[in-house]
Amino acid sequence: MITPAARGVEWPILRQAQIAPDVFAIGAVAADCLVKELETWPKPGLVSHVDNGSHDDMDAGTFRRSAAAIGPYLQRLADAGALGCGMGRLRIIGLEAERAMFAATSGVNTHRGAIFGLGLLCAAAGAKAGGLVDPVLPLGEVVARLWGDSILDGPVLLHSHGSAARRRFCAGGARIEAATGFPSIYRIGLPALRRARPVAPEDREAARVEACFALIASVEDTNLLHRGGLDGLRFAHEEARRFIASGGVSAPGWRARAQTIHDSFVARRLSPGGSADLLAMTLFVDAHERPRP
Repeated sequence: MITPAARGVEWPILRQAQIAPDVFAIGAVAADCLVKELETWPKPGLVSHVDNGSHDDMDAGTFRRSAAAIGPYLQRLADAGALGCGMGRLRIIGLEAERAMFAATSGVNTHRGAIFGLGLLCAAAGAKAGGLVDPVLPLGEVVARLWGDSILDGPVLLHSHGSAARRRFCAGGARIEAATGFPSIYRIGLPALRRARPVAPEDREAARVEACFALIASVEDTNLLHRGGLDGLRFAHEEARRFIASGGVSAPGWRARAQTIHDSFVARRLSPGGSADLLAMTLFVDAHERPRP
């Protein structure tokens, strides 16, 4: 059931006791997925616990501080979803999360894209746990049903790198991805993550690497467009597709090949930040929708 409030009418702030108990862990799971994304290596051009990738202004510590700072706001987004809040309330919490992120990172944008996408998925998980929607619906479909129109009609960050790249190259970007139910997660990220798990069940990082490369191979990443233009995006697509086509993490020596690709991204200063955000979101969706034996 989708309530009138879930369709966009704000509910008043209700007592914590009115939030379903299943909602309370959502923010912690989401923050943990951000840390798992960070602790995945090699990821072409991206910051990890091993190195800073193509970035001079951030490192693993920056990302850890950011994840810790925004975790409570991801929980507040889950609570808001459980209470049937509309997009207006979600945006307010998201902006508060951004301020907390910038305060923790001394002004570095580590997780703005994740606050948007992962935050919406947290709200969707809250709506499901709160009984506002059919519990069998995928989280992406919940986002599209409850807030899809509001996402497309919402304000645009005119001075962000992603917005500039979207305008210059007519790219879709995070708003289209979210409003349409996160097809990159369900068609690319999740299948790659799950097909790689049986290959190395003792090495969970390998499955995350496979999902990351699969996303880079397909996503029209505005971070790549900003840093490298169309040539940079094509290079990223080709390198990632070659890795997947050669067997990905199931092929012998995959980690050395992945590191070579990582080094080539760093040499070109390329960083597929949108794919990194989608990897964290893929991990979150997998945690909530993993098939049970």
